[in-house]
Amino acid sequence: MVKVSLKDPALRRRAKEFGRLVRHSATTPRIGKTHKPKLVSNGELGVTFIGHASFFLQIGGQNVVIDPNFARWLFVLKRLRKPGMKLRDLPAIDLVLVTHAHFDHLHRPSLRAIVQQTERRYGKSPTIVVPHHVMDLVSDLGFNEVVELDWWNNYRHRGLTITHVPSRHWGARIIRDSHRGYGGYVLRDNKHSVYHAGDTAYFSGFSEIGQRLAPELALLPIGAYNPASFRNVHTNPSDATRAFLDLKSRWMVPMHYGTFRLSHEPMDEPLQLLEEEAKTAGIEDRVVVMEEGVTRFF
Repeated sequence: MVKVSLKDPALRRRAKEFGRLVRHSATTPRIGKTHKPKLVSNGELGVTFIGHASFFLQIGGQNVVIDPNFARWLFVLKRLRKPGMKLRDLPAIDLVLVTHAHFDHLHRPSLRAIVQQTERRYGKSPTIVVPHHVMDLVSDLGFNEVVELDWWNNYRHRGLTITHVPSRHWGARIIRDSHRGYGGYVLRDNKHSVYHAGDTAYFSGFSEIGQRLAPELALLPIGAYNPASFRNVHTNPSDATRAFLDLKSRWMVPMHYGTFRLSHEPMDEPLQLLEEEAKTAGIEDRVVVMEEGVTRFF
């Protein structure tokens, strides 16, 4: 057994900082509105931001959710913005993608509810795609098929190709199981392509992803960067802007901000800084800040 002592000054400091996050979450009112997603026609790409890193995509004639998290609480951290849509308003889901095993991205109750709702209404459960060594966390939830991917490997689901791409992060579910995989995904049909970065710091891999897969739309994280050490595994708005320029994508949609207080920057700061960075880089007309639950057609 490993004993943890709060006599360690660094551990005491981290415990104190986490306590501040918990208290702030508990005393902050939950805000936001819910909407019913609009459905696409004529092969459009439909994107609905659920909140945090969660998206509902309509691409290639299929309904896809990425990192779905409808939780009101993440253990002791309260959700500060409501999910942009109610889980019961999702249509039949064909495919679920999970970027890594962290609790804010792999939320088992949300995954189970999506399986049960799709199976009950439509008679068949979805397929789920996860990084390597994550299968055991989702194999008991009732998915029709569980697919594990390594970086740069593809999975073909009818007319949709899913490529698992690198990131700079880590994949543990708990402290001692850091063997688990992590990364992002690029989804491609014959008309559109979308990149969901998952959690990541800035790294040279953005250029390679852009060169190899040329995603049209980039969903990039911009929050959880304070203190500065958090940028070892997360991008701030400046980093996300550099990543977007490296990718050479047409549009950027920011994510991973404003929903759960996971770090110490003010909750409204990431979007404010992103606006400044986008203006400086001359890309403000290509950055699309999405309201939770409001479907955008690309």
